[in-house]
Amino acid sequence: MAIVYEKSKGLTDVEMHYCPGCTHGVIHKLVAETLVELDVLGDTVGVAPVGCAVFCYDYFNCDMHEAAHGRAPAVATGIKRVLPDNVVFTYQGDGDLAAIGTAEIVHAAMRGEKITTIFVNNAVYGMTGGQMAPTTLVGQKATTAPMGRSFEHYGSPIQMAEMLSTLGGAAYIERVSVTTPAQIARAKRAIKKAFEIQIQGLGFTMIEVLSTCPTNWGMTPVEALGWLNENMIPAFPLGVFRDVTKREA
Repeated sequence: MAIVYEKSKGLTDVEMHYCPGCTHGVIHKLVAETLVELDVLGDTVGVAPVGCAVFCYDYFNCDMHEAAHGRAPAVATGIKRVLPDNVVFTYQGDGDLAAIGTAEIVHAAMRGEKITTIFVNNAVYGMTGGQMAPTTLVGQKATTAPMGRSFEHYGSPIQMAEMLSTLGGAAYIERVSVTTPAQIARAKRAIKKAFEIQIQGLGFTMIEVLSTCPTNWGMTPVEALGWLNENMIPAFPLGVFRDVTKREA
């Protein structure tokens, strides 16, 4: 029988722990396929975060390193500088990257570190029980904001892609989603381009992926996909925010 589809060799056979409907698994698949297609899997080092994806070192079939909460860009910087010919990436959630790790990601982008960051934004602290995150939408409920996020008290959600795109060391910044087949295909192209630009040595690259969290949002997986499209995309518009290859062209 002809095989029409099989799991990427960029993933291990370990069963993932993510909640039903969570799109971390889809994003893992896209990263893994990209590393295989670029023929760099054996020369790649990934850095795992603290958060829902804390165990991603069990899932990616490449060398992996665990970092303290928010410090993945700093760890990745050290790895890349010691092993400049290797492909190095971080895989981080919004609590890890946009809260405790804000300084690390900002300065890595500012310095133009030749690493790639996969930033998974689900607008909530997922692993610890659904607390309000830096990316929680105004009006969105969380365990620490049961009446909804108030702009007067907490300000507006931080838009990391827009902010990092203003830094000179950023080479490629794009925000994508994975709620439809078309969006998944677009996300795959963005992730692949980010790694290609790293390989070319052009600077820091980050792909922000809007993701669902049905468990902490209190929704079914299908409802969560619809909520993301209707609420998160207007607050976090999809698109390319910086691309030095276009500027150089």
